Amino acid sequence: MAKSPHLSRQDFVKFTAGVLGSIMGAIVGLPAIGYLLSPALKTTKLDAWVSLGPLENYPIGVPTPFSFTRSKVNGWEKTVNSYGVFILRKSESEVVVFSNVCTHLSCRVAWKEDIQQYYCPCHDAHFGINGEIISGPQPRPLDRYETRLEGGNLSIRLLEG
Repeated sequence: MAKSPHLSRQDFVKFTAGVLGSIMGAIVGLPAIGYLLSPALKTTKLDAWVSLGPLENYPIGVPTPFSFTRSKVNGWEKTVNSYGVFILRKSESEVVVFSNVCTHLSCRVAWKEDIQQYYCPCHDAHFGINGEIISGPQPRPLDRYETRLEGGNLSIRLLEG
């Protein structure tokens, strides 16, 4: 007996059920997959003003260290980063804030009162009181933060990402 070129009723029902099942699976499954993957695909940029307290806490002409932490959520992972700065108050209203990270290999610098310089012990880098390069392998001066003074309180703009 020769097979008919037309679909049988049973084959049509199987084909239709397969197509409709695939469509329904996609309608339910794709949003679920997107929901599960979205935290891993998000990139967050950090742009925040961080308060350093009253300006009167910082003596004129003396680089004063200040440290703070910030939390960052990346997908399902939460990390806490530590930051350090030096606040140099030049006058009653003029202030400069430097990062305490050396621009050579990101070691932490310290203010050395006896030589009046920021010093990085990793590779003998020296910076002047205004962050300028004195000696060492560093490619650029200490990084500066944008500052804001409101109501006697000092804030810096923290940008990342």
